[in-house]
Amino acid sequence: MAEINGEYKPDFKKALLVGNYLHSFFESPEAHQKFIDENKEDLLSKRKPHGLLKEYKDADKMIDTLKDDDGFKQLYQGDKEVIVTGQIDDVDWKGKVDCLNLDRGYFIDLKTTQDILKEYWNSEERIKESFVAKWNYQLQMYVYQELIHQTFGVWCEPYIVAVSKQDVPDKAIISIPNERLTEAELLIEREQPHIEDVRHGIVEPERCERCEYCRMTKKLGTIVSMDDLIQ
Repeated sequence: MAEINGEYKPDFKKALLVGNYLHSFFESPEAHQKFIDENKEDLLSKRKPHGLLKEYKDADKMIDTLKDDDGFKQLYQGDKEVIVTGQIDDVDWKGKVDCLNLDRGYFIDLKTTQDILKEYWNSEERIKESFVAKWNYQLQMYVYQELIHQTFGVWCEPYIVAVSKQDVPDKAIISIPNERLTEAELLIEREQPHIEDVRHGIVEPERCERCEYCRMTKKLGTIVSMDDLIQ
């Protein structure tokens, strides 16, 4: 809410630029060149010989890992960067699909991650989970699947093509089981009314005390036990 109200502006620029650098390459040569031309000051080092910054050299490694892979080239066929819109429980949603193949009934979302096989601990469920579950990408895939159906009248299978940021990038084609999509649907059904109430000022937002905004605006007052520092 602080961001929506203009009270706080998170600095996601570098992460977004790296992601868009990779996405634009697989959109088209023209889109990639346009992206480079429009963002030269952020992509290139200020020091001679003014080459690409390390983040974008690493992105080139990820690009090379995918573009020369026959399986990826066969799968990544369809319309690129497709805008889809619709409603979920009477709330407007909008998305941009990286690659949509209506004829073959699937869509693909490109994801970069530290390590595809890295395990994350879910303290609420007390289980280890993948990066897909950690960042709740199954919810995004459910939303895209629903919006594609509303926009084009076709049910499509979601896939994530993941590539890692390691020195030698790993890669994988990842499916989303139906039960995970159902979980995402139920999560939206359960949480969206509260989010809408907060967004429209009906309910006050709650602080998480973990994000950058909460750290910036935190005031000392309460005392925390050492046993409560880790949740």
